[in-house]
Formats: sequence, C-alpha cells, structure tokens
Amino acid sequence: MRTMPYQPRLDATSIQRVTEPVAATEWQRALPTLHGQQVMLRDLRASDAASLHALLSTQEVARFMSVPPNTVEGFEKFIAWTHRQRGAGAYACFAVTVRGYDTAIGVFQIRSLGHGFETAEWGFAIGTPFWGTGVFEDAAKLVLEFAFETMGVRRLEARAAVLNGRGNGALQKIGAVQEGLLRKSLLRDGQYLDQALYAIVESDWRAQRHTFRALPIH
Repeated sequence: MRTMPYQPRLDATSIQRVTEPVAATEWQRALPTLHGQQVMLRDLRASDAASLHALLSTQEVARFMSVPPNTVEGFEKFIAWTHRQRGAGAYACFAVTVRGYDTAIGVFQIRSLGHGFETAEWGFAIGTPFWGTGVFEDAAKLVLEFAFETMGVRRLEARAAVLNGRGNGALQKIGAVQEGLLRKSLLRDGQYLDQALYAIVESDWRAQRHTFRALPIH
C-alpha cells in the first residue's frame, strides 16, 4: 500500500465513509476467519499489538512503507482504528497467523479507492522470520478471493517501491500486472522514492484463479 492509511495525528476524526452501499455488509460487523494451507487470517485484536510492533517496526520490514506505529500503544490505537474503519465500510485489515499458533505475524489491508469497493487498494506486511516460507502466497490467495467474491472488488491496485525487489516479486508471483511508474511518489526517510503501480482485475483473477490456488508452497 502506497501509504499507511492510519495517521495517528488524525486518529480521533479519520473515519472515511463510503457513499454507496458495499456489495456485502456482513464483514463490516466482523471479518470472517479465512483458512489456508499454512495460515489463518482473522480480525485484529488489541492483544496483537505487541507481536505486530516487534515484527513490523523493524528497519528491514518498514523501510519501503510509510512509518508504522513505533510503540505497542501505537499499534493498539491502530487496531482500534481498523475496527472503526471496517464498521464504516471503508477498509478491512486481517491479521496473519500461522496455523496452529494464534500470534499475529503480519497484516493484509484492503481499502476503498472510490464509491464502494469497485476499485480498491491492498497492502501487506509480514515479519522477516516468515519471508520465503510461502506464508505470503498462501495469505494473498485468501485475500484475493475475499476481495473479489465478498467485497465486490473489480480492480485491486497495489503500489511497491521500485527498490523493493522482494515486494515487486511477490506481487508478480500472484498475478499482479505492472501498469505504470509513479515517480517520486513515496516519502521515506527524507527521500522521495519511485513506485510501481500494479493491478489485478476481477476477470483476470477469475480466469487464473485455479492457477493461483495451485501456487507452490515453499
């Protein structure tokens, strides 16, 4: 995701609301639990703050995304914000857990870019101990199905810093198509970085969904 939609300084008032009803409303009350081969995705809980702070605030994880909360309390406020945004029908954020363990090791976010979720943007962050294990691919397949089948997304965008080779490779691996270059579009550590714009459209996802389901787990 190009920037973290959560802004602590606007926390008290930053409720984005959609202007038209979304395709489904059940997820606004509570996100479903999604089961993959390696992972389980669920709604965030306040108790996830400590593990998310430990895993997602490291330099290696955070260097190509907007600055995450820098304290456990900051992540608690972020989690509360995600619940308010979900209730408003504007945003959803899943905790990523490894099956058999309930500790949150990352997040997947989806937010509306217009009226309802016809066009949406997604982003993700996974703790470094789980890079290269197949956790991302397994979770991404679940999120794609949720976005297109439940939320009614027609076009799902993502942005990745050009310098972020791992992030670009992950998006390409699950079928995202690079559509353009957003020059100097991400401010990070006092430097503006170029980002690649990716998209997956519903028709392509439906045509290739069996391929997505057959992705190897490493």
